[in-house]
Amino acid sequence: MTTANYNVIHEGGVPIKAWTRGVPLEDAARKQLVNMSRLPFVHRWIAVMPDVHLGKGATVGSVVPTVGAIVPAAVGVDIGCGMMAYQTTLRADQLPDQLGAIRSDIERAVPHGFVTVKGRSDHGAWVTPPNSAVTRWRALHERYDAILARHAKAAHRSPLSQLGSLGGGNHFIELCLDEADHVWVMLHSGSRGAGNLIGQYFIERAREEMRRHFINLPDRDLAYLSEGSTLFDDYVAAVEWAQEYAAQNRQQMMETVMRVLREHLPSFALTRMAINCHHNYISRERHYGQDVYVTRKGAVRAREGEFGIIPGSMGAKSFIVRGLGNAESFHSCSHGAGRVMSRTEAKKRISVADHVRATAHVECRKDSDVVDESPAAYKPIDAVMAAQNDLVEIVHTLRQVVCVKG
Repeated sequence: MTTANYNVIHEGGVPIKAWTRGVPLEDAARKQLVNMSRLPFVHRWIAVMPDVHLGKGATVGSVVPTVGAIVPAAVGVDIGCGMMAYQTTLRADQLPDQLGAIRSDIERAVPHGFVTVKGRSDHGAWVTPPNSAVTRWRALHERYDAILARHAKAAHRSPLSQLGSLGGGNHFIELCLDEADHVWVMLHSGSRGAGNLIGQYFIERAREEMRRHFINLPDRDLAYLSEGSTLFDDYVAAVEWAQEYAAQNRQQMMETVMRVLREHLPSFALTRMAINCHHNYISRERHYGQDVYVTRKGAVRAREGEFGIIPGSMGAKSFIVRGLGNAESFHSCSHGAGRVMSRTEAKKRISVADHVRATAHVECRKDSDVVDESPAAYKPIDAVMAAQNDLVEIVHTLRQVVCVKG
């Protein structure tokens, strides 16, 4: 059955509206979505974005509105993961011909992956956090302490040490050029280890609740917390804290990158175009006359006129978009291109030579440890954008010239 600009899947639960025309929807992801659709507290339908793919816990690229309950695994453990982008007054002709020194200095300045920089970072975290990170942490630590006072097992050993760090996997820092050759700085990261442990802890607590109440589910990752319980309230408070930490983490990194650029490049300013948006998170919203909790896992809010970021894969195009406020998607759009290969499969099928060719125009790592992030591991971003042309309009098209990976 098809209607409007999406396909409809209806297999015993609420409908699933999938903006997947022209892009693949793997069977395993479809099964995850169907299982989620059968939960009794899903509001109206599930919206599926064109970058959809199988996820750990729940489908990446899904928008799930709920009433009276939340599924912690649908949010996942990278709570508050998202994007940030600044447009600068710099132009392409003000960049040096060789960009390797800029990439190297960003890698030294921003803790990332499991890389150690003597005297500055150790295994992707600060040895001695900068004063700006310490100041940010002062605004966060009291709420974190209150969470841990009730849930000590969710504790991270040192959230401050990761505030302003990138992480690994698909997280990145990029310099990009738009269609008018203006220079942009764009980065992707989340709540790091602190958010990860909060996610893991409450996912397990939700599973315990299902066992305690003898609730059988087709997938243990559908375990939920019911509104009105203390555990539900504590989870929402912890997630909201992790989302704030994630936003501050991106801001801290952005300021670090800007300092590096000012050391290398002519004097520049930032324009009014600045975006900092989550794409793994919970939001309290009102849709179709009902106050709901919207879980976006790999999806960006796209209310009418609201700006968002849809990055392509390493070496592909990225987009700054403006939301069209499509009510049927619960005001949402995709968060990227979406994987078509698992990391294991990508490392088997994509050679270093393939990766070098695909990223020839980008100053970035060209080694075997990043081939799972190569463009071939992802859906074609142009097809992803075409599938959601009723959700967003493209404001700027960006092409990468520098990419830092964890």
